[in-house]
Amino acid sequence: MRAEIISIGDEMTSGQRLDTNSQWLAQRLGEVGVPVAFHTTVGDVMADNILVFRQACERSDLVIATGGLGPTADDLTRQALADLAGVPLVQDDASLTHIRALFARRKREMPPANLVQAQFPEGSRPISNPHGTAPGIDFEIPRAVGKPARVFALPGVPAEMKEMWQATVAPAVQELLGVRRVISHFRIKCFGVGESDLEAMLPDLIARQRYPLVGITVHQATITLRISAAGETHDDARASMQSTIDTIHDCLGDLIFGYEEDELQQVVVRLLAERQQTLAVTEWGTCGLATQWLAALGVPGQFVGGAVHTSPSNWLELSSAAVPQVDYHLLIGPATFRDPETPSAGTLAVVLQFPGGRVQKEIPYSGHPEILRPRAAKQALNLLRLHLVGKLAE
Repeated sequence: MRAEIISIGDEMTSGQRLDTNSQWLAQRLGEVGVPVAFHTTVGDVMADNILVFRQACERSDLVIATGGLGPTADDLTRQALADLAGVPLVQDDASLTHIRALFARRKREMPPANLVQAQFPEGSRPISNPHGTAPGIDFEIPRAVGKPARVFALPGVPAEMKEMWQATVAPAVQELLGVRRVISHFRIKCFGVGESDLEAMLPDLIARQRYPLVGITVHQATITLRISAAGETHDDARASMQSTIDTIHDCLGDLIFGYEEDELQQVVVRLLAERQQTLAVTEWGTCGLATQWLAALGVPGQFVGGAVHTSPSNWLELSSAAVPQVDYHLLIGPATFRDPETPSAGTLAVVLQFPGGRVQKEIPYSGHPEILRPRAAKQALNLLRLHLVGKLAE
């Protein structure tokens, strides 16, 4: 079984509102063992809604939609589903009674427009919405091949959607599956080589037909390997990943710096805390990113402060000035540049100073600023990490 999530509304397609419902639903589907194959967003046009639902039902066994169940003219979900199935809308008296009661409790008269929220495609089942006027729709849509697709249409209000998922939709999906099955993920964080180089170091682990599945993503020079596996419990799923995790460790070694939510600055601070050591940073060419990341952790016991310079011409002079007494001083600055005031390409020096020692590494400094600055800051932090774990020659 695989699923598709549909988000409905002009506010989504126009970018006026962020679609957090789809993210949340994808996570919940993963927890019950249903992989999500497609995310679709559609505006408030009837023909487009019908087309999107038709495509979803043909290619996915389970369709979860949010939005379009209100009482106004741009709320099209119920009619789109009815038109797709070729059935009329019929009134559900129990839903109408609930909607009227909600208005009565609020001491308001129900507008005539809200009558439509008690109408459902013939043959569908209402999904109770205890705290809202928009019941959901549970509907089976016949398709050309195989069993009908199961469609659950939920309101777009996140609090209502989440409550209805937990109370009604999740148990129904579990019943469809027949057996308990969960999908678990584990992320391994890497730094130090490019994406294609790292993939070449892994023997066919990224192949799409492989199990467990290993995905690879890159953000600001950090490479994340995401391992996905299924099992009756998360422990079972994790156990089936272990041989793959071991292989990745064997292949990548010190390129791996952390797991799950880890970032390089968090790992560095943990290592410093274990040793009760301190760090100061002086940087140019990174817009102070290393200082920002470390300061945001709020650990004055390890990170005592940083200095950010905007001109390379006085970097060496300022960097040699006195800094607070620390165990490590990490410096990032220019090594060689064609034009020292406005460099377009050159070499950056990353220097680690500590009592009785100094390590320097020169790295290329070229490319788009949005990429080279975080990469340079991370290269400095990674130099310190490797030193702290004893993997760097002094």
